[in-house]
Amino acid sequence: MAVHPIVLQQFLLFKSLPMDVLERLAGQTIAQSFAKREVVLPKSSAPRHLCFLVSGRLQAIDFTLDGREVGLYFIDPGDYFAELALIDGQTQPELVISNSASQVLLVPGAEIRPLLFSTPAIAEVLCRRLVQRVRVQVTHRQILGLANPLQRICAHLQLLAMGDQGNQRVLKAPTHQEIAIMLSLTRETVTRTFQVLQTKGVLTRAGEDLQVDSVQLAELAMRGPSGSD
Repeated sequence: MAVHPIVLQQFLLFKSLPMDVLERLAGQTIAQSFAKREVVLPKSSAPRHLCFLVSGRLQAIDFTLDGREVGLYFIDPGDYFAELALIDGQTQPELVISNSASQVLLVPGAEIRPLLFSTPAIAEVLCRRLVQRVRVQVTHRQILGLANPLQRICAHLQLLAMGDQGNQRVLKAPTHQEIAIMLSLTRETVTRTFQVLQTKGVLTRAGEDLQVDSVQLAELAMRGPSGSD
């Protein structure tokens, strides 16, 4: 079923497009719903669409040589994915799954790919998004180099947190299992660490969100448990 052009216009990538172009794209765009833990985009699949997340949350994952699941990054509403395969024409480099019931828009690659290269405003948005993702991945690699699990978890929560300094939130906080596969830890280790952080008042549950004491979190991320005594 096609979508309304206004739905596409809500995405930053499309804000600069004239209405006639949006109408053409919208007429060929498909809305698809996915249940929790359903595969949204298989690894090594051929590029066919540029995908946009309307609601829910997705996670890109891969697997180590011994078969362990590794979380790479999260995809939140308003974001898009599958752009790498669409740009270079190679296969999808990672698996994308739904962490909750999600709705995704599938824009045909044959229609959107020429616009990525011929429209300066779109190219700029695309480049900025790629740079942002690379920067996050660099930080994530640094986090994985931390030997202490508490430091690793605190640094990761810093990366996820949003808001004013000293009073931040992790919106729609990932589950302990989702964090575990991002940080190469066990779910049990994440759960124990969360209990410690909640006892210290560093974390407080607020519905689906986590309220974060960013000052304590930063100290623990930098110095580990000895720095909090």
